[in-house]
Amino acid sequence: MTHRILMVEDEINLQQTLSERLIDAGFVVAVAGCVHDAKHLIDKHPFHLAILDVGLPDGSGFDVARTIREKHLDMAIVFLTAFGAPEQRVLGLELGAEDYIVKPFHFRELLLRIQNALKRTAYQPKAEDLVEQNLTIGEVKVDLSAFTVERDGDTETLSAKEAALLRLLYRKRGQAVSREEIMERVWADDGQITTRTVDNFISNLRKRFGDQNREEQIFQNIRGVGYRLNLPQE
Repeated sequence: MTHRILMVEDEINLQQTLSERLIDAGFVVAVAGCVHDAKHLIDKHPFHLAILDVGLPDGSGFDVARTIREKHLDMAIVFLTAFGAPEQRVLGLELGAEDYIVKPFHFRELLLRIQNALKRTAYQPKAEDLVEQNLTIGEVKVDLSAFTVERDGDTETLSAKEAALLRLLYRKRGQAVSREEIMERVWADDGQITTRTVDNFISNLRKRFGDQNREEQIFQNIRGVGYRLNLPQE
């Protein structure tokens, strides 16, 4: 599995050097030099981990961390900054960072801390996983812990990928989710799948939910983008 890293750093030389070394270590890296660009990338692309500087031209890495925690509870955060005062370290950790590293640093140490942070977030139960187990979508009852859907008194079994796809769409209900994001978040461990795979899974879910007979479908196709679960956010 290739992990995607967002690096938020405004110092150009460090930006270039560190991103090159992370790419050499096997990561996919996107770079932002300010809070505005970082938030834009977070909204557009899925990431497994963010490396955040604190002092940025238009704000603070703490602002970026708050945005990440509001939108992506499963994204790891590592602060890499010259701001090493105890109260700043504490704030970073209070915002949910897995680690706080003060410059100057050794790349090997940073790499180990990144790997440890990714391991912790990979195996840690997510808050939304614990909450979103029993769902009602249309007239269908979904039990994600048992991998079942119940409709008109009949119960069918979901595959693990179908359950993961449902959970992703439910978390972002009312929003368009691109096929690329679905592929990354549901099939991140499989480099052989295509956008056609996503379409086939959506088609199967529509049959399970009786969606093909609805005037307004629950699983809506957003042309040129992906799909939207047509349910309002609570």
